[in-house]
Amino acid sequence: MTQGQAMDGAKMPAGLADLVARAGKTRGTPPVERWNPPFCGDIDMRIAGDGRWYYMGSPINREALVRLFASVLRRDEDGRHYLVTPVERVGITVEDAPFLAVEMHAQGEGREQRLTLRTNVGDVVTADASHPLRFERETGTDGLKPYIRVRGALDALLARPLLYQLAELFEEQDMGGRSVLGVWSGGVFFPAVAAGETDMETGGAG
Repeated sequence: MTQGQAMDGAKMPAGLADLVARAGKTRGTPPVERWNPPFCGDIDMRIAGDGRWYYMGSPINREALVRLFASVLRRDEDGRHYLVTPVERVGITVEDAPFLAVEMHAQGEGREQRLTLRTNVGDVVTADASHPLRFERETGTDGLKPYIRVRGALDALLARPLLYQLAELFEEQDMGGRSVLGVWSGGVFFPAVAAGETDMETGGAG
């Protein structure tokens, strides 16, 4: 199946088909958090663990389409990811995080440090209280996987090269009488500890 066949609007819900027709013309991020359309079922769209998007088993290679779908992506309270238009909400599969952070810039030091990240779909965010960093354990290696909140309830996984770049910025900070490794950004200290761990052990970087 060619990508053109996979993206044939006749095979997609009407709202998404309209978006596809406007691919490359839409700018900005729609206010999907304020929309409350009916759920219209799941579609065969998947975001792989490496950040690549697939529709009906075929990769979506057009960057304009990927960015368009990313602009109407939302994660709801049930933990699932949906593509949302003013007239419909359809479920898709996300293997890990929906986005991948592919570039990081560090400015300043210590408490004044600011870490700015760019995702594979064009979002640029600075890690701070509104865009926190978090860490999870990687299955099979027990290393740490860092994520950053991008918008709404959507996260980006930091690409492995950024993990090593981030690890070089780790410093020790006293937390509750214990010395913990982590990183400063936007006036917030983010401990390099997986969610749910209470022993404050940092583990490896990969």
